[in-house]
Amino acid sequence: MIKFEKTGLNKIDENPFKLIGSDWMLITAGDKDSFNTMTASWGGLGVLWNKPVSYIFVRPSRYTYEFLERNKSYSLSFFDEKYRKALSICGAKSGRDTDKVKEAGLTPVVSGNGPVHFDEAKLVLECTKLYFQDIEPANFLDPAITGFYNNDYHRLYIGEITEIIKKSDSASYPQDHI
Repeated sequence: MIKFEKTGLNKIDENPFKLIGSDWMLITAGDKDSFNTMTASWGGLGVLWNKPVSYIFVRPSRYTYEFLERNKSYSLSFFDEKYRKALSICGAKSGRDTDKVKEAGLTPVVSGNGPVHFDEAKLVLECTKLYFQDIEPANFLDPAITGFYNNDYHRLYIGEITEIIKKSDSASYPQDHI
């Protein structure tokens, strides 16, 4: 049986450019009673204010935005390639209209007081929001960037990475299936 285990920041062997940019991730906010998730390929990981942080970008038109605004934490879930179709569903469908998590065949779980993530993930970063900033088109230094938008500019969230859990054959990290 595969389980999750806590791990340290320096024990993540994955390339963040691949994890986020080409493998994609699910950004999930909310609690076990009400949450939403979305596929994302924009974001980053780093260090800011002497803390390990994640950077995510979410448009106000996305349903997940409402959950990010109402909650102090969010998760980033990363998957093996065999879950590409599930991630595609979570990126193409809105949680306003359908139970895309069920349609994607994913199993939502929570660990402790952490945010919702997914049992099928290979790596999960639990994050607490530290800062947000709306993207301002007047600040684009490269005019080509405007081509990514149709007056629906992202909000940047910076979250402190408070917990890192990964799949393991040998350890158990308590989780509650939703």
